[in-house]
Amino acid sequence: MKREEKNQQTRRRIMDSALTEFSKQGYGASSVNAICAVQNISKGIIYHYFNAKDDLFLACVEECFTLLTNYLKETVQLKPGEIQNQLTEYFTARSNFFRENPVYQRIFCEAVITPPAHLRAEIQKRRQVFDTWNTQILEYLLEQISLCPQFTKQDVIETFRQFQDFMNAKYQFSDLSVQEFETHEVNCRKALNILLYGVVKRGE
Repeated sequence: MKREEKNQQTRRRIMDSALTEFSKQGYGASSVNAICAVQNISKGIIYHYFNAKDDLFLACVEECFTLLTNYLKETVQLKPGEIQNQLTEYFTARSNFFRENPVYQRIFCEAVITPPAHLRAEIQKRRQVFDTWNTQILEYLLEQISLCPQFTKQDVIETFRQFQDFMNAKYQFSDLSVQEFETHEVNCRKALNILLYGVVKRGE
């Protein structure tokens, strides 16, 4: 086996151990010793590939957001149509990703809802591709509707970000059950619908 291939396999084993530990315990309660124990990996091997627990967690965060973004790009079809249906498709795809890849759910929630304070800036960098694609999705949807003349697309995007921050503040813990996570996703979709269409019933 070539050295490069062996290195890749070893790094993958470390990542799988870290994902298992972080998904069960979260960042705060996890340790390098516990990560070593998952697959009986020596601490020296881990430190050969990663400087510290922080580096391992950031690598898991980056992998989570990269895989999620790729999954959404492959699953969500951007095409003209009923916006509410497209929103449903988008949030359903997000939920489906975590049903199929449950090891990433807690890492996603922690990165989005309760990131470790000293890693906040680094986490933001690693989720940038996901945030950028979300913005592109929202811009695409907004192109299909007529906005009130006093508002711009950027106004709507920024307001929705504030809505998301408000929704996330209601979930100030990262150990969400599947049902709680899906409720969070439903509430985010509802917030976007309210933002786009308001709450006043219009005449037939």
